[in-house]
Amino acid sequence: MSNLLIRNARLVPIGAGDEVSDGPVNVAVEHGVVTAVGPGAERPDGAEVLDAAGRWLIPGLWDQHVHLGQWTLTSQRLDLARAHAPEDATRAVAERIAAYPGQPVIGWGHRSAGWDREVTVTELDAVSGDTPVVLISGDGHHAWLNTSALMHLAMPVRDSVVREAEWFATYPRLVTLVGSDGTSPQAYRRTLDAAAAQGVVGLVDLEFGGGREEWAERWGQGCDRLRIRWGTYADTLDDVVAAGLRTGDVLPGCGPLATMGPLKIISDGSLNTRTAWCCEPYGDAHRLEYPAGQPNLDGTELRELLGRAHGAGLEVATHAIGDAALGEALAAYADTGARGSIEHAQLARREDVRRMARLGIRASVQPAHLLDDRDLTEKVWGARSERCFAFRWMVEDGVELALGSDAPVSPLDPWLAMAAAVHRSADERDPWHAEQALSVREALAASVDGQPTVGRGSRGDLVLLDRDPLLRDLDPADTAALGAALRSAASALTVVAGRVVHRSADLL
Repeated sequence: MSNLLIRNARLVPIGAGDEVSDGPVNVAVEHGVVTAVGPGAERPDGAEVLDAAGRWLIPGLWDQHVHLGQWTLTSQRLDLARAHAPEDATRAVAERIAAYPGQPVIGWGHRSAGWDREVTVTELDAVSGDTPVVLISGDGHHAWLNTSALMHLAMPVRDSVVREAEWFATYPRLVTLVGSDGTSPQAYRRTLDAAAAQGVVGLVDLEFGGGREEWAERWGQGCDRLRIRWGTYADTLDDVVAAGLRTGDVLPGCGPLATMGPLKIISDGSLNTRTAWCCEPYGDAHRLEYPAGQPNLDGTELRELLGRAHGAGLEVATHAIGDAALGEALAAYADTGARGSIEHAQLARREDVRRMARLGIRASVQPAHLLDDRDLTEKVWGARSERCFAFRWMVEDGVELALGSDAPVSPLDPWLAMAAAVHRSADERDPWHAEQALSVREALAASVDGQPTVGRGSRGDLVLLDRDPLLRDLDPADTAALGAALRSAASALTVVAGRVVHRSADLL
């Protein structure tokens, strides 16, 4: 933690009723905490001094849901986001193998729910031969493997994709195919630096198969750039409990910026895989083994995990995309007294939103998902789309919102998340269910980890911006313009616990 004085910064009011100085102020940070704000704030001993030159100052941004290892690997993977049919994917695989013979192919990003048929291992084998191929869906909930990859990963040979729990258990073994260079401490450092350039000061890392020991190794090799909250899954819960780690405790072997996060539970599937557990059948239920999706855990198993984590001092982050999954998760929180969040809450009944508020359960949501899921939602959920990404209901009913990306499902980009929450469209079409949109101020407030307007006692996690992030110079009704402005935002200066981790060239 470092000392710092920022001169001539304009404060941005985070809360709707907050009042701030009309003119530039100085902000002093000592030992990682803001100790003075005002025109006369003086330089702490040994502090670096930076002139903000009238830029706008906000609390640092957070991404509350990241699979950091997968996001770090994304640049090395075959991009299948534009594969509109199985043939597009197999053609891309064949081209990759021709260009890099003998190298395993890991693909990411196809969304097969929009395809007109199910895929087979046989057709992937036909273009890949003995080269292992693993194509991970854009929602992360299933993968299309060829026979060589199935055998290499010690999985039963079949002619269909690998879904849900079986895939999650397999994912950590991909390192046996591709090695660990893509997730080395150096690779993580590049990812963290890229996040800092966007104004991100903290991440909740919910990587599958990750361990706290791996973070200790990275921390000593230059990955101490941002705040990290590491989440455990059920398979590492015993180790966490045995170590006596509670949510908020510093991770052993790391500095104070790396702390224990929640237990992550994946209680149902996803929309794209059509395994999200819903109260009513999908529109294409005739194609599905489970017409309304299904839970990944029964009620007893869910309550056992929640109760155990709560008893050990851990918060819980429960993935629930379908409305049936959301209702069951909230009932389990109520029965066990556990605290924490619902991750995604993509399809919600109003009564469950209100129940979430009564229970004090956060909604950890990823607005950029609505950009990808809009058309598929209309196709398979129909009129239920009015209850999707129901951010306005959540604000009105008093649910605490926390924005994130679920990277690599969506890019690790807090400005994209805010833009999606405000405009709810990624193309020339009108906003999708604009009645559920957030204001710019609400989206920003949901992106700063609960921090207030910068003031004395605030964390020394700060971001300077070249433009007022509330966009008060634009028409608040023109959400297309607001969204475009948000998507173009970037940080001029990012500070974590008083330490500068990113600065633009004119602040060097």
